[in-house]
Amino acid sequence: MALKSRVQNTGRLLVIGAFLLATYVLFAVAGMRVAMKVREVQVPDLRNHTVTEATASIADDGLVLTVDERGRLDPKIPAGRIAAQDPPAGATTRRQRGVRVWLSQGPRITTIPALTGETERSAQLRLQEDGLTVAALSEVRSADYPSGVVVSQEPPAAAHGTSVALLVNRGEQAHSYVMPDLIGVAGARAVDLLRSHGFRATIVGEIPYPGIPAGIVLRQAPSSGFQIGAGEAISLEISR
Repeated sequence: MALKSRVQNTGRLLVIGAFLLATYVLFAVAGMRVAMKVREVQVPDLRNHTVTEATASIADDGLVLTVDERGRLDPKIPAGRIAAQDPPAGATTRRQRGVRVWLSQGPRITTIPALTGETERSAQLRLQEDGLTVAALSEVRSADYPSGVVVSQEPPAAAHGTSVALLVNRGEQAHSYVMPDLIGVAGARAVDLLRSHGFRATIVGEIPYPGIPAGIVLRQAPSSGFQIGAGEAISLEISR
């Protein structure tokens, strides 16, 4: 009876000890997670800030700023300000960790080449090779320049910049006409009228047609109502 009582007491002690040990482990793990969480901070966005501003921004979070000597070209961020960072903005890191930044060197300043007289395609390839961009592409229609060539640029050649605006000639806009209905008109008169307006009119055949006097237009190509350009060929067939 005494042995049974001692066994029960020992069992209770073991259960209590196991419970206390589990409680200790649980609180220890929770404490470690809380401690680690307290040490973690979120990296702020340092881009477009000066080194002084960035250093002050991360000092309260216990982070250390490191400036990489290799600058980076950036067309949007002024020279001397931060253009890139590692870890990136929004990343989670621990206190006392470093944040590496690269300063902007500004956009690349290039000597503008002479593009006037070149074709649009060759001008764009030249700009691409020089690291320049097309700021704007305008068009003009003129008979004074070949079609598809650059007639003006801004900035002019030998200036310095990062982009160029181009003015390209698309050629003189051709006039178009509506083909008239010539059926029933005297063929010779129709040919003379068309040729006086610059069209290449030709009578290509004669067709016998009872009841119709000779020389009257019976067929035409293009048909009436079609859009035709200046100098376009027009063929007529007349009665015989």
